[in-house]
Amino acid sequence: MVSPMNPTPLPSASLSDRFRGFYPVVVDVETGGFDCEGDALLEIAAVLLDMTADGRLVRKQTVSSHVVPFPGSNIDPRALEITGIDPTHPLRAALDEREALDHIFDPVRKAMKAVDCTRAVLVGHNAAFDLSFVNAAIRRTGHKRSPFHPFSTFDTVSLAGLAFGQTVLGKALHVAGLGWDSKSAHSAVYDAEQTADLFCAIVNRWRELHLTAADFEARPTIETVAAD
Repeated sequence: MVSPMNPTPLPSASLSDRFRGFYPVVVDVETGGFDCEGDALLEIAAVLLDMTADGRLVRKQTVSSHVVPFPGSNIDPRALEITGIDPTHPLRAALDEREALDHIFDPVRKAMKAVDCTRAVLVGHNAAFDLSFVNAAIRRTGHKRSPFHPFSTFDTVSLAGLAFGQTVLGKALHVAGLGWDSKSAHSAVYDAEQTADLFCAIVNRWRELHLTAADFEARPTIETVAAD
């Protein structure tokens, strides 16, 4: 016999309360390989989120930077074939790792404080990969003011598998009724924004399920109507 689920409160319409004081920031990195300690960080993008008055999570702002490969770093040519990045392009306008981190971290801190959150938490598709490169860059530069939790994440691979039965980003977006352009993929900005749309869709769908259930429970039953 299956026991009914315990009733749970409606998800908060306040971003500071929705994730226990954590501020979700969607991050994507493009790199020179899979080794966060030895392979170069080449691009980083972060999507800041906001919550509407009716409790829907939405995209607010995207910040991004091309990154200068750190001295001695490895760049696998196969990685560049996938991303299409040319680290030597004269118009790339890349920042050193420390500057790139500041360029991302400063608006994250401001957005976090604006909604009374205490810590940012990284949201990513295979979030451990993105966080590993962010943390490695923090260690290399000796950065002391990261707004991100050092290990907690929200991973849209798991969330999409639960919500839509798909773990590949493009396929999950398709099932969710969202767009995906494979030619634009493997750009940090594009992937971060698409991941943000997926995360928002899942969070908002959960809220809609709660609202539907609450509305159903509030309806008068046949017995109640008959008694009246």
